[in-house]
Order: sequence, then structure tokens, then C-alpha cells
Amino acid sequence: MAVLSMSKQEFSRLEVLLRVQSGRLRVTDACELVGLQRRQVFRLLRGLKQDGATSLLSKRRGRPSNHRLPAEVRALALSIVRERYCDFGPSLAAGKLAEHHGCSVSRETLRGWMIADGLWQDRWHRLPVPHQPRRRRECLGELVQIDGSEHAWFEDRGPPCTLLAFVDDATSRLMQLRFVASESAFDYFRTTRAYLEQHGKPVAFYSDKHGIFRVNSKDAAGGDGVTQFGRALLALNIDIIWANGPQAKGRIERAFATLQDRMVKSLPSRKRGSCGWRGYRRLPRRTHGCLGSSPPTTHASAVIQRTPKTCIDRWHKPTTWTRSWRGGRSAPSRAT
Repeated sequence: MAVLSMSKQEFSRLEVLLRVQSGRLRVTDACELVGLQRRQVFRLLRGLKQDGATSLLSKRRGRPSNHRLPAEVRALALSIVRERYCDFGPSLAAGKLAEHHGCSVSRETLRGWMIADGLWQDRWHRLPVPHQPRRRRECLGELVQIDGSEHAWFEDRGPPCTLLAFVDDATSRLMQLRFVASESAFDYFRTTRAYLEQHGKPVAFYSDKHGIFRVNSKDAAGGDGVTQFGRALLALNIDIIWANGPQAKGRIERAFATLQDRMVKSLPSRKRGSCGWRGYRRLPRRTHGCLGSSPPTTHASAVIQRTPKTCIDRWHKPTTWTRSWRGGRSAPSRAT
């Protein structure tokens, strides 16, 4: 007994044709159900009567598609990817092929080629996430995750530095980026001030248990158990929440993983001998890669989702910024 593999459309056509054969359904109604003309329905009925259900199977099944790209295009694309973009993902590699090599291949086609060639591993074969993901906040600006990532952002063209990032929890949008020499309280002050001037005041910040955000010493000699950064947020009426593990702040950790992959590859040059895009051998004078500046980001650096309603300054009184606060010497005055 042969076992037939039928698609959903073929199985629905078989059910309709069997009802027509048994006299429970008219041919006119069958034409409306399957979306075919009368002569096509009669043709299917003749084939079903002669060869059975196998006549409804597609004759192109098991054969190569008529719309597939030539084998030369596949060989050329895979050779370029293997030589220069072996550490790139399918989406980024497809963009580089179209931009620098004139080889226009869709990312899904290139994904299948790379998986078949062993250059990429699909999501189903990766290790599953062992923890339960935390639900996103509902409003833009309700919770902002802050953290720093020390990495060789300029590869061999400069010393390793730290990238401070502010990521919105509701949309995973990169709100603020800044290159600094190291992760310090003063750099967080400057980055927070730039964020407030550009986006307004959030409800809360979400950070790790770094000494900048929390006093970790149980037997501290003095102080009230609040860091300088915590006092500044207290004066601004901004809450701070400390994560118990890196999995809790997965939004910003995934953003750093994307930035370490795509931003480094998109900077003007890469190390000689490594696969990837090669351009200038030195950083230009007017570069965004200097310490204390904000780097440029691409459209693929953040997950763009549906923009929710904002709640910036929603539950707080408006803040009147004084001249002394803009100079960095006093806190803002609260409006009544």
C-alpha cells in the first residue's frame, strides 16, 4: 500500500471531488470552492477516476524550480562569502554582496545556500534558551536598560574601549550610545545627561549590580548606602532597578551582541587577513569612533517593533532646568 504526501490544497481538492463523485455537491459549487473553471474541474474528475488520488499531485514535485538562480551565481556568491564574509550572517552578507559586488541575492536564498554549505547554522539547531523571557514594558521610556561593553571596537586600529548603551525595554531601540575609555560614574553622568536632553526623563533605569549603581560593600565606612549616580537619579525622581543576573537584562545583552558583530564590520577598515569588508587602512580624521562621541548605527542594529505609547514624564511633575544644573553644579528645581 503506497503512502501519498499531499499538500493542504491538494487534500482539500480531493475532498471536494469526492463529494462531487458521490453526488452530494454540484459542479458549480465545486468550482467556487476550489477556485477553478468547469473544464478544469471535469479534468480533475477524469484523472481521479482513472489514476485515483495520485492524479491530484503536482507533476513538479521533486524537480528543481524553474525560478531558481543559475549554479554560477550560487558558486560566485558562496565563494565571495567564504573568502570575505565567512563570519557574517545571511542578512548582512546579502547586503554586502549587493552593495560591493553587484551580486543581488535575497537573504533567504543566501541563508539556504550557507546552511547547505556549512557556513551558517539555523535557529532550530542552536541551543534552546533555558530561562523564561521577561515581558516587555508597555510604554516607550518606562524602563531603560543601561550597561557598558568593553570590546576591541576598532580592532587593531586603536586600544580596546567601552561602549555605553541605553536601550528601551519596550521596543529594544538604541536610545543612546557613547564610546568611553572605561566604565566610570562621570561617563554615565555625561551619557545620562545627553539622554535626558534628547529623549526626556524615563520612569526607571535597569542596570546590573556594578559599584557605580549600587553600594556592594556591606561594611561601608560612611555614606548613606547610595552611590553618586544613585543620588543624581534620586534628585531627578528616577528609579533604578538592579538585575539579579545577565538573563534579566537580555535586551541590552542582545544589542551588544549585534553591535559587536555589525558595528565592527561596518567601521572603515578591518584587520588584514580576516574575512570581512576591507576599506580604509586608517580611521579618517572626522570619525565617529573617537572616545566620548556617539557612534553611528545601522538599521539592523536594533529590533524595530510596533511603537507603543510613551510614558515619559507621565507620573512625575515637570522639571524646570536651571542654569546651574546645565553647568553641572546643582539639581533641577521641581515645578509646582
